[in-house]
Amino acid sequence: QVQLVESGGGLVQPGGSLRLSCSASGNAFNFNTPAWYRQAPGKQRELVASIVRGNKPNYADSVKGRFTISSDFNRFTVNLQMNNLRPEDTAVYYCNADIGTLQGDQIHVLNFWGQGTQVTVAS
Repeated sequence: QVQLVESGGGLVQPGGSLRLSCSASGNAFNFNTPAWYRQAPGKQRELVASIVRGNKPNYADSVKGRFTISSDFNRFTVNLQMNNLRPEDTAVYYCNADIGTLQGDQIHVLNFWGQGTQVTVAS
C-alpha cells in the first residue's frame, strides 16, 4: 500500500527558512506531478507549487521567488525549500502526487495526499 510521508515542518521566525520533504513508501511504481498544498485556519486548501517532469515548476504568486520545489522522480520524493518565510505562510502543508502501482501487467494511477505538516511563522 502506498503512502506519502512528510517531514520538516516546525516553528520559525519571520525571514527564516524551512525545508519540507515528502516521499512515497510502499509499492509505488511511478511518481507523477508532485505538488505541495497548504491550508491555513479558516481558509481553503491552496496550491503552493507543483512540478512536472521535464517542465518548469509552477508556483503560487504569493511564494514566487521565496519557495523552490524539487523532485527526484525516480526516488519518488518531492521537497519544498521555503525561504524568507512570512507569518502569512503559516499553515498545514500537504504533499500530493499521482502514483502508479503495478497490478499484474497494468499500472493503476491514484492520487495520494500526505498527512500534513504544520508550519508556523511567528516571532
